[in-house]
Amino acid sequence: MARMTSTAQTFIKMHGAGNDFVVIDSRHHAGGVMTSALARAIGDRHRGVGFDQLAELRAADDADLTLDFWNADGSRAGACGNATRCVAAMVMGQTGAQKLTIRTARGLLLAENRDGQIWVNMGAPVLDWHSIPLAHACDTLHLPLPGDPAGVGMGNPHCVFFVADADTAPVAEHGAQVEHDPLFPEATNVEFASVVAPDHLRLRVWERGTGITLACGSGACATAIAAHLRGLTGRQVTITADGGALMVDWREDGVWLTGPVATVFTATLAAGFGA
Repeated sequence: MARMTSTAQTFIKMHGAGNDFVVIDSRHHAGGVMTSALARAIGDRHRGVGFDQLAELRAADDADLTLDFWNADGSRAGACGNATRCVAAMVMGQTGAQKLTIRTARGLLLAENRDGQIWVNMGAPVLDWHSIPLAHACDTLHLPLPGDPAGVGMGNPHCVFFVADADTAPVAEHGAQVEHDPLFPEATNVEFASVVAPDHLRLRVWERGTGITLACGSGACATAIAAHLRGLTGRQVTITADGGALMVDWREDGVWLTGPVATVFTATLAAGFGA
């Protein structure tokens, strides 16, 4: 059953470089309010609100808050870097805090306000085949697929293709195919990146459970990791996605991500929506 509650529910629409989110604050609802069916109903861009991911805030005993992520098809996402930045900016604006700890399926993440720029530490990259996860052992920097992609885990699995020109890459056709390749038992996000300079990548993204998105925070991190490990870039890189520029800084304590954050509107779902 999709129904969230018998009463109207407020939500916030936000985006980071065009990567758009519905944010629902459930910190005062024990156990949260989201279900797979409700996520699908809200994610419908014609009959609902529409989003790339939905982020639900819940209370946490060991952090400032917990974040759960949902894809538009109702499946769960383990990480969402841009949504984490957006929520951090919102909560910092509400509380005046300059740092937040955020519990996610990815682990405990740290967000910092650095002179108005919201940075999130997305944690260490996952580079072993079993944890990404892949279906069998292989060289994760050179996956056994046409196009020689790299595999990286950032809370979600990622398959990164380096191409001559990301703007002409067949993102829809190839992304949909690779998402469900048998090599990825939990499906995968698919990135198509081209090198602009040793500190600059052009990126287009097919997100697992959603499709083409204008940006992807965890995908930007995975792409930066793969590019550096292949000797294409340094550890600090600007990534130009379809919706804007993100910055990734791979430090000893984790992979840090920043970029633009915007609040679009606050609205209310009608009582019984999605029932």
